[in-house]
Amino acid sequence: MQDAPLSNDLRRQHLEVTRRYFMHLGAAGLGATQAIAAWAKESDAEILEEATSDMEYLTYQDEFGTVQRGKPLPYTLPLEKRLEIGLERETWKLEIVPDPESNAAVVNPMTRKKGNALDFKGLMKLAEKHAVRFLKVMSCNNMKDPLGMGLWEGVPLRNVIWLAKPTANVRRVYYYGHHNEDPKQMFRSSLPIGRALEDPPGDNPIILCYKLNGEWLTGKRGGPVRMLVPDAYGFKSVKWLKTVALTNDHQANDTYAGGNNDIASWMKTMCRFVYKPAKEKAGVPIPVTGLAQVGVGGLSKVQVWINPQGKEWAKDDPYFTKASWQDAKILPPPNNWGGDLPDGKLPPEVQFFTKEGKPEHWPMRYTIAHWATLLKDVAPGKYDLYCRTIDDKGNAQPMPRPFRKDGANAIQKASITVEG
Repeated sequence: MQDAPLSNDLRRQHLEVTRRYFMHLGAAGLGATQAIAAWAKESDAEILEEATSDMEYLTYQDEFGTVQRGKPLPYTLPLEKRLEIGLERETWKLEIVPDPESNAAVVNPMTRKKGNALDFKGLMKLAEKHAVRFLKVMSCNNMKDPLGMGLWEGVPLRNVIWLAKPTANVRRVYYYGHHNEDPKQMFRSSLPIGRALEDPPGDNPIILCYKLNGEWLTGKRGGPVRMLVPDAYGFKSVKWLKTVALTNDHQANDTYAGGNNDIASWMKTMCRFVYKPAKEKAGVPIPVTGLAQVGVGGLSKVQVWINPQGKEWAKDDPYFTKASWQDAKILPPPNNWGGDLPDGKLPPEVQFFTKEGKPEHWPMRYTIAHWATLLKDVAPGKYDLYCRTIDDKGNAQPMPRPFRKDGANAIQKASITVEG
């Protein structure tokens, strides 16, 4: 699978906010003396606050990167066909049933045949009491760049499961999306019943999602309803949701279970470059910026390291733990959240936000954070440039999980030439 490019929307937002940041630092075409004077003129907090004041943080629905399956893609079918198969809100129905191959005990199976499958009106009725909203970055575990950053809204999966009245012998939840009546195209995923019914401390619930950035979820994004697993990579958040099956089977049935992914992987903390010049003149501070994906471990620092090309590094230190890393600035949350929201304002009652609409802490897990730094006093030469994250427990990327199969998080390397 090829890496999806960073979405145009994410790149545009990032470059705009970091441009303003460096303008305040005096780095845009100014010499090192002037840049340092700008640092002294305003505090870091003041510089960052002004630089991010108009930044649009959320990705517009149409600008998300896309990883999708299906021939044809379900949302490209004619409206008449989408209505027939339940891929419009007016006709969507969800079956909640026992797995026929296990002995899960379910008192009230909800099926299309019985006429009691959950429809969109029923889901909205649940939403009146149970709807939740939270921020989440959508990311693929085999891709290096995030697909987009959204405000997702839905009904917790547990509230839907209890409609079917399970009583015993339930260990996992299987769930499926629309597959064009072709079993070979079926996309499946699964969760332990414990995670479906209860949230770990500080985590958001798994939801049946129907809105993104305050707008109805489009077909391209998996609408009318998709599963949304906040702490996981995108393949757990199955699009075009049609069936939830409760099972006593102890094994996962995920489409990728027999492939190349760790299907139980939490999202990792890692960072990427977005901007750095290919060449710069000696004596000029070098602006370097990027995005960090904040995974289960949280994020305390982003760091960069510049190393002369050709300089060998100890083979017993593959993650450069003894290198001379320097801290970058993690930019604060924006005032304008963007992404289709009216006036860029978040709606009320977003998870882990105060009544005043401020995040309880920043950066937030399972989101993105923008970062920036200036490299100063770099002598002429050719260099390799690296970036890494430090999580809340002090683990430096790619630790504590350096293995690709449960999420791409290798330390990124770029090159830069400083001319004399």
